Amino acid sequence: MQKTISIKLLPSEAADDQIIKEYISGETGKPLSQVNGFYITKQSLDARSRKVWCNLTVHAFINEPFQERIVKKIQLRNVASSPDKVIVIGAGPCGLFAALKLIEQGIQPIVLERGKDVRARRRDLAAMNKEGIVNPESNYCFGEGGAGTYSDGKLYTRSSKRGDIDRILNILVQYGADEKILYQAHPHIGTNKLPLIITAIREAIKDAGGIFLFEQKVSDFIVSNNIITGVKTAAGDVFEGKAVILATGHSARDIFQLLDRKKILIEQKPFALGVRIEHPQELIDSIQYHCALRGDFLPPASYSLVQQVDGRGVFSFCMCPGGIIAPAATDHNEIVVNGWSPSKRNNPFANSGMVVSVEIADIAASKEFAKQHDINSPLAAMYFQQMVEQKAYKAGGGALVAPAQRMADFSKNKLSATLPDCSYLPGLGSASLKEVLPPFVYKGLSEGFIAFGKKMPGYFTNDAVVVATESRTSSPVRIPRNKTDLQHPQIKNLYPAGEGAGYAGGIVSAAMDGERVAEAILMAIKN
Repeated sequence: MQKTISIKLLPSEAADDQIIKEYISGETGKPLSQVNGFYITKQSLDARSRKVWCNLTVHAFINEPFQERIVKKIQLRNVASSPDKVIVIGAGPCGLFAALKLIEQGIQPIVLERGKDVRARRRDLAAMNKEGIVNPESNYCFGEGGAGTYSDGKLYTRSSKRGDIDRILNILVQYGADEKILYQAHPHIGTNKLPLIITAIREAIKDAGGIFLFEQKVSDFIVSNNIITGVKTAAGDVFEGKAVILATGHSARDIFQLLDRKKILIEQKPFALGVRIEHPQELIDSIQYHCALRGDFLPPASYSLVQQVDGRGVFSFCMCPGGIIAPAATDHNEIVVNGWSPSKRNNPFANSGMVVSVEIADIAASKEFAKQHDINSPLAAMYFQQMVEQKAYKAGGGALVAPAQRMADFSKNKLSATLPDCSYLPGLGSASLKEVLPPFVYKGLSEGFIAFGKKMPGYFTNDAVVVATESRTSSPVRIPRNKTDLQHPQIKNLYPAGEGAGYAGGIVSAAMDGERVAEAILMAIKN
């Protein structure tokens, strides 16, 4: 007999297979000797009360042989000689999963990535962290796997209506992710493990006859009679195909500028902007788990916070337990910070983006911005974002040193005499972040932090450090597309996709959007 059972255990019990079998025996009324095995189908923590519980749903095998969990694998056909070729611009999650789906459908993808492969990319990341040097083509945002490779691999999403989440997770397991992501409530791979998975996907694409090229930055679109037939790259190469998938991510400002120059329709889009805040992980553990020490059976604690300040959303974003704050700039003279965690989440700090929603009206109302830019330009939100990043760079003093304040000092608008230890390797410089951030962003954060301290007593503390600026939460530009065939409404065979086009917000949603676009291309080719 096979039976699905839900059980509630202490974390220490949930880590012991024998105890789980005993619970299965008790729930089913069958002797322990007949419980031949189980696998977990759902796992979550409940830390709402002073005692933390682990909720498990298990698939048990009673009085019959145990069978391993079935991981649904995709089958790739060889497309080397396919007459149908599609250009995929960008090798982030959207581009990679679009390429896999195209191959499944018998279409040859030509993947063009402006950056380097994951191995070569590491040297440029080291230069950012140790020397404060930015390579505009190879950094935390550009290169194989895109920003997702070094975003720590959070895999939860609310975008279930857009595609099959389980399919995406199964594919990641097929190419090397731990099976735990199939059942955890908040699955996470870890920045240390993602590069191997990304490499395996790339090799699968190539083995199936797909073309995968690095350091091929797209510099122009070949368009005739409002139909795109190919692209040109900065290296002087020309690639042609029946369709072009634009999966360049939220930081490819040159692509947005290229679209604007060619008068291809794009739009301003609201986004969010703020800071990254870092606490000692032990402090977050003690708040969330109601104990002095977390112990061995609980994971490093996370949190999710949201507050309305003057009718504007202030919220946590991309929270990284046991993580590191990383320099995520994509050009010189700007400061952008992001966070990531290794798979074990075993670093001593917890960091999270803390951001405020930025509406189009906010940009139009900024007198400082209006002096330098056209507030009606479709690129206005992008330039507003860039303006704040450049102010942060200037406040930090150069070499990717980030301006920072202690948390309580930030809300009091008090310059911090000293700064606590921080995981951000290029270093911090004490500065007044009120002078860096737009006034409505500073006000939202300063009041939001105080409110968060009431929701999580102990959270509002000068032991935490606020680092500017967290600005790449999403794309400040939307590239429109039709709802039916997913093509650009003006340019036939151009398929905007993923985060950069405004249709995703993370690894899983970007991957699902890539698959949707690939399916739409197959329908267009058939017709």
